[in-house]
Amino acid sequence: MGYFAMDCWCRTKLHKLPSLPYLNLGKFHLFRRKYERAFFRNVPPTKFFMQSHADTRIYASKSSPKKLKKSKEIQKIVNPQLAESSLDEQKRISDKYSPTDATNNLESRASVTIASRSSVLQACTLTSGFIAFMGVIIRQGSHLASSQGWPIFDCSSEISFGFEIWHLQLIAGLVVLISCSRILLLNTWSDFAESSEASNRQVLTSLEPLDYAIVAFLPGISEEFLFRGALLPLFGINLISASAVAALFGILHLGSGRKISFAIWATFVGIAYGYATILSSSLLVPMASHGINNLIGGVIWRVTRPRSFEKTNVQ
Repeated sequence: MGYFAMDCWCRTKLHKLPSLPYLNLGKFHLFRRKYERAFFRNVPPTKFFMQSHADTRIYASKSSPKKLKKSKEIQKIVNPQLAESSLDEQKRISDKYSPTDATNNLESRASVTIASRSSVLQACTLTSGFIAFMGVIIRQGSHLASSQGWPIFDCSSEISFGFEIWHLQLIAGLVVLISCSRILLLNTWSDFAESSEASNRQVLTSLEPLDYAIVAFLPGISEEFLFRGALLPLFGINLISASAVAALFGILHLGSGRKISFAIWATFVGIAYGYATILSSSLLVPMASHGINNLIGGVIWRVTRPRSFEKTNVQ
């Protein structure tokens, strides 16, 4: 309150005292000053304004550590149950933010809801069929346009399904290169390991062991038929075209928990498959390499996956 309001309040309180009539004016002011000092002894200094509507700040008094300790001891003596409950609550709050619970929270976040076996196989079949259908349209369209005299490469004649014995060496080299590179990146690149784990967990968790061959070779055959059998010869049989198609191949691998690191990995793999396609002029080399690498990656994940991910919610 302002100084003017405080003075009026003091006068009101003093008028209520029964012994005030025998005091003279000087004693009254002396008694009032003593009364004000006694009443406002514990009030901290504030900035008073002369206006009657001036605001003041009220400072909360802080208890000393001794008073707090004494009040806790009194609380334990008077109501021990309340003290025990407060201690239990504090312990519960501290346990809530403990490092072990933080680890458990990370593990619970890692356990995501996955699709059922039938849903995965159905989605894999439909997606692979659509990709292969797009490849057929591009190859047949380029063949018809080339036969009509248009300046377009005939994809069906540039990249065929021919096979020779030395292609086996090329397939084996691709399998060793890509599988070893994947294992190396999984152990050295944490972001790629997280992306690969999320992708494998969503697709492979609900599958039976024999299903791994289906989800490995169907996408491998259809993707190579579209990207290396249709788009690569359409833009030109060279490394520049192979790199551009590989970059598109990597971008389309984003999503479903896969980050930019997985897209970079898919781009590298696409360049390797494109170069093998240029060397062999056969679609069977990238198709076989892609399917075998997918199968090896799935089997390695199945064998080495953490036990914390075994219990998941299957829709």
